[in-house]
Amino acid sequence: MSIRIHPSAIVEDGVEIGDGTSVWDNVHIRAPSRIGRECIVGGKSIISYGVEIGDRVKINSFAYIPTGVTIETGVMVSAGTIFANDKYPRATTPDLSELRDSGPDEHTLTTVVRKGATLGAGSRIGPGVEIGAFAMIGMGALVTKDVAPYSLVIGAPARHAGFVCCCGEPLAAADVTEDAAVTCEHCDRTYTLRAGRLSPAEVVSP
Repeated sequence: MSIRIHPSAIVEDGVEIGDGTSVWDNVHIRAPSRIGRECIVGGKSIISYGVEIGDRVKINSFAYIPTGVTIETGVMVSAGTIFANDKYPRATTPDLSELRDSGPDEHTLTTVVRKGATLGAGSRIGPGVEIGAFAMIGMGALVTKDVAPYSLVIGAPARHAGFVCCCGEPLAAADVTEDAAVTCEHCDRTYTLRAGRLSPAEVVSP
């Protein structure tokens, strides 16, 4: 496999890009950062230094991913997604006499998007949150706190609205009850809800 980088993209020296990854027009990737294998980085997206992106991640156009963000394997970052990394940003020192450096400091918070999650188009991801594996963030949602694995959240601020299978289909709300198994109607994968958190049901060996 080969790496494809559009001629208009800016990829700084020190950026690591895995085999099979495509970087499209007018992207800017700052160094040092790492992009995994078989990823797509859509046009006009900006990835700052220190960002870690796993394999087979799809980043649509106009995404902004700043320092402090880690994105695991198989994540979907839809068009126009914006991350933040500072809860209380200021442009200058308190006396307004000096522009603050844009590099990470004690105010920079880390955000992690776990494997298989989807960030809907135009979503806003606040600083210092963890988005669980295979979670689904609705388009335009404003995420200000952690999102549990397989959870569907919508709105601004984002709120829990149900659960989704790893295939992306919602699980029937009436079937998701504590300590009971629920099976996806589309792919037959089975899950169990315990203490409000959904996880794949344990497979019992014969």
